[in-house]
Amino acid sequence: MIKRTLYFGNPAYLSTTNEQLVVEFPMPKGVEEITKPKPTSAPIEDIGVVILDHQQITISQALMAKLLANNTALITCDNTHHPTGLMLNLDGHTLQSQRFKDQLEASEPLKKQLWQQTVIAKIQNQAAVLGLQSISHNERTELSLFNTPDKLLINLSKEVKSGDSDNTEAIAAGYYWKHLFAGMLYETSPSPSERAGVRPFTRDRYGDPPNNLLNYGYAILRAIVARSLVGSGLLPTLGIHHRNQYNAYCLADDIMEPYRPYVDKLVCEMISNPNSNNVIVSSAERPAALELTPDIKKQLLAFPAMDVTIDDQSSPLMNAVQRTTASLAKCYEGKARKILYPTLYTE
Repeated sequence: MIKRTLYFGNPAYLSTTNEQLVVEFPMPKGVEEITKPKPTSAPIEDIGVVILDHQQITISQALMAKLLANNTALITCDNTHHPTGLMLNLDGHTLQSQRFKDQLEASEPLKKQLWQQTVIAKIQNQAAVLGLQSISHNERTELSLFNTPDKLLINLSKEVKSGDSDNTEAIAAGYYWKHLFAGMLYETSPSPSERAGVRPFTRDRYGDPPNNLLNYGYAILRAIVARSLVGSGLLPTLGIHHRNQYNAYCLADDIMEPYRPYVDKLVCEMISNPNSNNVIVSSAERPAALELTPDIKKQLLAFPAMDVTIDDQSSPLMNAVQRTTASLAKCYEGKARKILYPTLYTE
């Protein structure tokens, strides 16, 4: 069953009763009690992610304990409304001690092979996204998995070596980001009769939109992956490739790589939708439509439930991540040699 993602962006008091998450909204002073809305609730067992995005949200300790016991990822946001903290369950699997042992004893050749598989899956999914964008941009009617703009990425995916010793991932990324939003971004808001000032996109965490949308989507994706890693009895800190001593989620950052293109695809759709009025301009003229408003966040938070294809089966993305982390645990145990990753097919 797909777990729910709950977002709270207004003052609220969150508590628990009878294994339910209970939400109460405070009333402004001077407002009669009779107009106060009734508390709402949701079964805790159905919740996968909770996002707290307001400085006046109060959450009870009892609720936090129940959420974490349910392996719910609890995300807190700062005063700029960007995710800044993540709480996870400490006891996510019955065989956690054995899983930790297997993970710690994983050989270097195994980790290099797993990283090779991860990079190949990421580049192939990036190629699929560019193919989809090409179809939309050129208004072509024929559909195929990989179109002409993606051939370089497909060829690169075939050249990835064990451990990605040639850093093919970075080469692919340079090409990918150069072409991802081609023809979609404008320096100035176009009038109905003209479109001027096409600008290139530069992937930069602190750069102009749509970097803000990508950052938000990736932060939620990271939390989903970390949650699934804990649920599979693995340490999200100990990566197969990422090794930054200041990074508490190295393994999550490894495993989320082939899933990033799903966020990219969603952001492309938000930008290119002619009915959305989402014209992205320079930061000085950024329209309110592309700020991280509740409506924009609602669209971004839909991706955990989007259907993906993994192992020739259709599955919600959040469930697919669970299959990916479970397959990784089997690799550490020596029961498998391949991680299951989704394949981004065009439709």
